[in-house]
Amino acid sequence: MKLIVGLGNPGKKYDRTKHNMGFMTIDRLMDEYGQTQMKKDFEAEYCKFKVDGETVFLVKPLTFMNESGRAVKFLMGYYQIRTDELMVIQDDLDMPIGKVRLRTKGSAGGHNGIKSIISAVGTKDFDRIKIGIQHPDKQTVVNWVLTPFSKDQEPVALSGIDKAVDMVKDWVSGSTADQLMNKYN
Repeated sequence: MKLIVGLGNPGKKYDRTKHNMGFMTIDRLMDEYGQTQMKKDFEAEYCKFKVDGETVFLVKPLTFMNESGRAVKFLMGYYQIRTDELMVIQDDLDMPIGKVRLRTKGSAGGHNGIKSIISAVGTKDFDRIKIGIQHPDKQTVVNWVLTPFSKDQEPVALSGIDKAVDMVKDWVSGSTADQLMNKYN
């Protein structure tokens, strides 16, 4: 099984904001895999399908960013998914816009969604794809992450989502974290 969780905040107000890079990546993966509907359960929107015999879940927690772990824990428990079958897609303030990096473990680095997942699943040893949104120059962090990219920044951000989609597709097809890091980091 493969549980792919994109982090973000639910609702139109947050649709294309920087903090929703995970949700935007899940939306693109839905298109790539030909999925058109998500069901709502376990405090999340998700779809479940097969790729070459592998069961794949695409998930958007509906708990808001800071409580993302609740939805992840519910899904993992119900479907008996292990942490080595979990991939989380998050935004990252400490990387330039559009830069993408895979990590296999580590602290939350100040990201409240990751902090919530670590607390809920009881380990920091799970794969994450970080997509850079860059640290703000003149805005507060809260205002920065909850606003959309500028017209100049948006194509760069979308290229990061493209790369994250490619990473996930390779992971679903059997590439290991080491192989992904060698190819994409």
